[in-house]
Amino acid sequence: MADTEVAAQSAEFTEAEDAGGAPGEENLDVLLDINMPITVNIGSTEVPFKRLLQLGPGSVLQLDKTIGQPAELRVQDIKFATGDIVVVDGCFAVRIREILGMETAIEGSMEAAK
Repeated sequence: MADTEVAAQSAEFTEAEDAGGAPGEENLDVLLDINMPITVNIGSTEVPFKRLLQLGPGSVLQLDKTIGQPAELRVQDIKFATGDIVVVDGCFAVRIREILGMETAIEGSMEAAK
């Protein structure tokens, strides 16, 4: 492999212009139309692999939550709210019970990372 010299030049940048907003107040308009997938968790369970292979139509898996316990709403595996499962026009839906604070969401993301 031949030694070749690489010429490097200094980059000159102009100073960024002030957008005119108050400090800390970014223009979020571009984000407002982004769709975020929400996952609703109504419970979970663990089964041995042998049992998993035996599942078929009509099989029933008992979940770890009881009737009346709230479902968890998550965005990118971070719990941000709880709600109740309801039926609207023949479809399942979630009635928001509580929006969780930032501290709870951060704790949830830390647990998900473990």
